[in-house]
Amino acid sequence: MKNVLLMEKIIKRFGHGHTEVTALKQIDFAVAKGEFVSVIGPSGSGKSTFLTIAGGLQTPTEGKIIINGSDFSQMNEKERSKARFKEIGFILQSANLIPFLKVQEQFQLVEKIEQEKNPEKIDALLKSLDIWKLREQYSKALSGGERQRVAIARSLFNDPQLILADEPTASLDSDHAYDVVKLLAKEAHERNKAIVMVTHDERMTQWSDKIYQMNDGELLLKQ
Repeated sequence: MKNVLLMEKIIKRFGHGHTEVTALKQIDFAVAKGEFVSVIGPSGSGKSTFLTIAGGLQTPTEGKIIINGSDFSQMNEKERSKARFKEIGFILQSANLIPFLKVQEQFQLVEKIEQEKNPEKIDALLKSLDIWKLREQYSKALSGGERQRVAIARSLFNDPQLILADEPTASLDSDHAYDVVKLLAKEAHERNKAIVMVTHDERMTQWSDKIYQMNDGELLLKQ
């Protein structure tokens, strides 16, 4: 399988001199098309730093990041921003929907940015995730699980090869949380996406193809 994300010898330091902290220590990591991978670990272990660097939102102090064949570690911020929009979908724990837009308008906003309209694509995506009936609803009218389904749909809208999920179940009850994780696994396997989920809840990893443990900035394959 082709690696969509490859991280080699990643080191991330913050501060200088006696205040310097090494948040990530020689991280090697890869995820291929069709894989759903979980990264677990307690708060402060380096999970969030790992995910922001994997998504090109921060640059590593040392090491190389290859996303879908492009070396993100050699790009300037403008190039990274353009590549992120095309190659990466993000799912955040708060769903991060725009409250004054209806569900279908969340996607139409992305279309305006891309200057390309495709209402059939929006409808097909909403139907595939069983949220088409919610298209005229505002986000405040949705349940937590429904909001996360919309967030997942939006992350898939640009057809990115890599999807990064940051604690996507943190604000959900157990039943909705399990539904969201099973949906992520399904999207990885059926749409041939590379999906990485960061979580502190080990119960959510049972559908993962691989599980990594993050402790004090070190990442080890657990399963």
